[in-house]
Amino acid sequence: MAVEGVPVEPVGLGAGGDARARDLDRHVFHSWSAQATPVDFVLAGGSGSWVWNEAGERWLDFSSQLVNTNIGHQHPRVVAAIQEQAATLTTVAPSAAHRVRGEAAEAILDLAGPGFDGVFFTNGGADANENAIRMARLHTGRDKVVSHYRSYHGNTGAAVVATGDWRRVPNEYARGHVHVFGPHLYRSEFWASTPEQECERALHHLRRVVESEGADSIAAVLLETIPGTAGVLVPPPGYLRGVAEICRRHGILLILDEVMAGFGRAGSWFAHHDEDVVPDLVTFAKGVNSGYVPAGGVIVSAPVRATFAGRVFPGGLTYSGHPLAMAAIVATLAAMREEDVVGNARAVGEQVLGPGLADLAARHDVIGEVRGRGVFWALELVADRATREPLPAAVVGALKADLLRRGLLPFVAENRLHVVPPCVITPDEARTGLTIVDAALGAL
Repeated sequence: MAVEGVPVEPVGLGAGGDARARDLDRHVFHSWSAQATPVDFVLAGGSGSWVWNEAGERWLDFSSQLVNTNIGHQHPRVVAAIQEQAATLTTVAPSAAHRVRGEAAEAILDLAGPGFDGVFFTNGGADANENAIRMARLHTGRDKVVSHYRSYHGNTGAAVVATGDWRRVPNEYARGHVHVFGPHLYRSEFWASTPEQECERALHHLRRVVESEGADSIAAVLLETIPGTAGVLVPPPGYLRGVAEICRRHGILLILDEVMAGFGRAGSWFAHHDEDVVPDLVTFAKGVNSGYVPAGGVIVSAPVRATFAGRVFPGGLTYSGHPLAMAAIVATLAAMREEDVVGNARAVGEQVLGPGLADLAARHDVIGEVRGRGVFWALELVADRATREPLPAAVVGALKADLLRRGLLPFVAENRLHVVPPCVITPDEARTGLTIVDAALGAL
């Protein structure tokens, strides 16, 4: 899907610009990093599914940066909307009504489907989950939140404690969080050998934890519809419906985190639409405007909104519904609809990425499993297929460096290579990326 009005070929500005950028970067305190390790990779521009540095070197973006540029880089319609809004009103207090904020909420609710009655806007995904937890606790009068060990929900107080991976441990300051194992047949915690067994046993595990914790003490179950950073763990059929039934039985709210999976990434507007589940709260960010301006939010069901009809919700952000972010949302969703970006993501997944990655797995023993949908895939890399021993970190690091040398910008996490290009990627671009991955895996 070509992006009209934006040059695909970068204008080479010379390696000096990259050197200057690296020099200035030493003043930046980077996320999730040891600060003595220099950042050598420099980006200066992008278009569609491609990015480049100031020297004119180009990479096919198979990372979507942090799995957020769903509409691709520098979509002219979104850029123009931001520019137009900046010329009109650059900021407005959240207590004031503003047309573009209302338009953004209306566009999101139209995609969310029936049962939802409002959107609480945030600055990103972490504070979306933070405020969803707050709403659930106030709505139910309960305290505990149940979430998965294999998960990531953000880096703020409650969100990072709801997270299941290693980043939770040095940040455990929030109260009332309980973790369970979700389904992951390839590395099952339940001795399962089929998806049906994995689903049944994972639901039994959740049910027993809920009962043992005291169901009437649990405000919410918070799950990523498809856990992303943890490995694109597509749940087995029936799992999310089973979770919803457990929640309904005990008056527990179901919060589905669609920060990474939503807005086309999984080949549908929201990943839970494919699971026939209606949650009480949906959190989003990233793909809603491809990260062009920071934005996130909570899609609120009618019963939860009614709780705060005459009761003050004790939460808010200075930049909630920031005009530039809202203009980017309105333009992004309109362009995605008109250009059938979600349909493109689903088709590329079904016709190119899915079959292509399966072919790679058949030819490279280092791939233990392929899983995903849409433009949301992961390759589980192993040193031994029989034992499923994860590929060592040093080898995965070497693979990442080789992919960069070959012109592909990868997303690597632990022993996995995630294949997460923009939703606008063309079939030919997807095949180009698979060819590069094939060559790099062969070199291992």
